Amino acid sequence: MAFDVNKFLQTSFKHRTEAVPVPDMKDFFEEGSKPEWVVRSLTGQEIGRCAEAATKRESVNVLISGLMSTMTKEAVEAAKDLIGIGTDTPQDIAKRIEHLVVGSVDPVCPLDLAVKVCETFPIEFYQITNKIMELSGKGQVPGKSTPSGRTQKSEQASPSDTPEGDSSTN
Repeated sequence: MAFDVNKFLQTSFKHRTEAVPVPDMKDFFEEGSKPEWVVRSLTGQEIGRCAEAATKRESVNVLISGLMSTMTKEAVEAAKDLIGIGTDTPQDIAKRIEHLVVGSVDPVCPLDLAVKVCETFPIEFYQITNKIMELSGKGQVPGKSTPSGRTQKSEQASPSDTPEGDSSTN
């Protein structure tokens, strides 16, 4: 059985998505809604950028240290830890923080939220980021992307519908 290159190249794909139950975080969801964190698969490019996150954070760490040199060492370290670039942040955690930022659909997850989820709900943090990588490992789903809206068929105006004074040939 041969791989159909043309079919593959002509196929549209969309991200896999899934809701991850986070019942212990229920206090932070609207009343009556399911405590679920919706995530999506990552592309190869996104996985690569996440893998480089630890290296980039190290560079930012040095930059912030320089910019905050007038502050006390404790204040600088507290600020770095707050944004997830402290010296105690393992590379795996830095990578997973990026997975959470990039792969979160609902809620959208900026960096400060990802760091706080990691710090305060570590089991959920791992469950969510594991699901993102599981979905990514399965690849995207073949299928057409959802259209943005229905286009109505337009009809050509008949010559009798055109007012005589509007013609550019008059």
